[in-house]
Amino acid sequence: MQLAPSLRSAPPRLPHVSTEDQTPLPQSQALKSAGCAEIHEEQASGGNRARPVLARVLERIGKGDTLVVVRIDRLARSLSHLLEVIERLEAKGAFFRSLTDPIDTSSPQGKFTLQVLGAAAEFERALIRERTKAGLASARTKGRVGGNPGLRAKDPAALRKVRLARQDGYMERLNETAQDWVPHVRRLRPDLAWEDVVRIINGPLPEARRWTQSRLLRAVKAYVRNGFLPAEVLARAGRHETDDRLPAIVAAIKGADPGITLQAICERLESMRERTPRGRMSWQPSSVRMLLERAERIGLLE
Repeated sequence: MQLAPSLRSAPPRLPHVSTEDQTPLPQSQALKSAGCAEIHEEQASGGNRARPVLARVLERIGKGDTLVVVRIDRLARSLSHLLEVIERLEAKGAFFRSLTDPIDTSSPQGKFTLQVLGAAAEFERALIRERTKAGLASARTKGRVGGNPGLRAKDPAALRKVRLARQDGYMERLNETAQDWVPHVRRLRPDLAWEDVVRIINGPLPEARRWTQSRLLRAVKAYVRNGFLPAEVLARAGRHETDDRLPAIVAAIKGADPGITLQAICERLESMRERTPRGRMSWQPSSVRMLLERAERIGLLE
């Protein structure tokens, strides 16, 4: 798969390998021929959403960049996951292109293809809903009652199984989104208040994937309970002097992505609706540089 600045420079790519005979070399050659300047290799399967290299690419990609893959199954083997990734790119002003599929979101034809894919996904969901309703109706006409007999009888063992299954399902959903929030929580808590942590997490995310404070707290507590995060992240946040709050936030953004530019930090702060020291909504690189220097002086940034 490639992350490619479409105008400013040649695109980067990110091939992944899922079997021994699928080496990244042919993919890399195809991406180089397409003008890509940067290649990222992902070892995880396209069907696995927990892909750290892809997560880093999506975090780094900026306005005007293009993410390029040889085929869409190199990126995702689920239509919903593909649309989710493209939605994140569009939220950052970036594009997506597949070399062997008719998808290039920088062109009208590519956008139309994407709309068709989205409609197909919604149609598939509607079919599943209708089949489920029809199956339940058919069962009722035959005198069968849906549901678990143990649950209807409020059997403790059956109730416990359902509770555990729900917990497993919840943890599985959290694991799919962990790349969005776990690194931030691990790095920022308890130094920053939850309100600021949520805003930093939500900065690069499309609206549909953003977190509320209560939802994030529930997720963090579940991860702490299962040993995936240290209990210290739930400790009371330290009190920052008013003048230290903005340097702490800017330092957190810089710490999450050391290569991020001053302009990109400006855009992140604006997406967080964070006001400048003078109360304005529009940020300038000089203001960010000043805050980074202050963060370094007071020990918030190495």
